[in-house]
Amino acid sequence: MASAQANLFEPPAHLRAILDDFEKADQDARRIAGGLTDAQGNWQPRETAWSVAQCLDHMARGNTLYAAALHQALNETGAERVPAHGPIQPGWFGRYFIRTLDAPPNRKMQAPKKIVPASQIAIREALQAFLRSQEDMRGVIRDGAGFDLNRIRFRNPFVGFLRFTVGTGLLIIAAHNRRHLWQAQRVLECPGFPKN
Repeated sequence: MASAQANLFEPPAHLRAILDDFEKADQDARRIAGGLTDAQGNWQPRETAWSVAQCLDHMARGNTLYAAALHQALNETGAERVPAHGPIQPGWFGRYFIRTLDAPPNRKMQAPKKIVPASQIAIREALQAFLRSQEDMRGVIRDGAGFDLNRIRFRNPFVGFLRFTVGTGLLIIAAHNRRHLWQAQRVLECPGFPKN
């Protein structure tokens, strides 16, 4: 029943673009991880670099925590359900934050402890966890479509004093996905990547 309702949901154009970005991330993750053995999925170009499975696991953990924080903000809002009057408009710091997370990365960042990936994980398990976390993010869009997502703020689950709008949070996750899918693709292209 829930999937039938999800299929009937027609979001405004600004949220449709984010859903399209999430769909592209799903497709890219399936293309990158599909057909890999666990050994290939867990292969690291060097000791400090992540494997494909670790990239997927990291995104899944981050998306899950972000989705919970975004849902909490939507559930706690006292705002009336008033649709947005236009696209999501991050503030200057939100735009900066999104740029720092987007692909290709312009600098290496330390992952928060809560979302450091497992050292070894079955590639299919990592892929499925990522795809489930993407559904959590789509749920935020469905549940928030009746609100002005430029007005409702949430507490960043990794840096508690940071508060972004729910709309900015959706753009942050889309950029974070692009960054780590780009990284996972680079792993496949490394000269030492095991072909069989």
